[in-house]
Amino acid sequence: MALTIQAQTNDKQGGVAKAIAGLEQQWVADSKAGNVDAVAPLLADGYLETESEGSVNNKAQTLARMKAAKWQTNEISDVKVSVYGNTAIAIGDWYGKGVGSDGKAVDSHERWTDTWVKMPSGKWQCVASASSPLK
Repeated sequence: MALTIQAQTNDKQGGVAKAIAGLEQQWVADSKAGNVDAVAPLLADGYLETESEGSVNNKAQTLARMKAAKWQTNEISDVKVSVYGNTAIAIGDWYGKGVGSDGKAVDSHERWTDTWVKMPSGKWQCVASASSPLK
């Protein structure tokens, strides 16, 4: 799994980019394990996710789907993070193989984009996510 960080203009932004990439890795590892309690704090209360087939889920729906899925493989690669003040955009590739929350087999490769915001508490949370299938 290749993890790359886009070059940043200063050390502070580079540190933020690495931190966001780390949060993305935590998210996918905890998602594979079905550990929604660890993922929940990474998502803002108003979090929205656009799935690759076009459905939109809020935070509760996303966590419920995550808990129901069973993954043999759930990994991200080619992660790039750009930082704009208190906002960071992370993109990368995702590959998943297993059983989705609907009980159907999944063998999918997607490109995703996550938007992270530094909250008033100082904690970074993802506010939006979107994915598209890769052929």
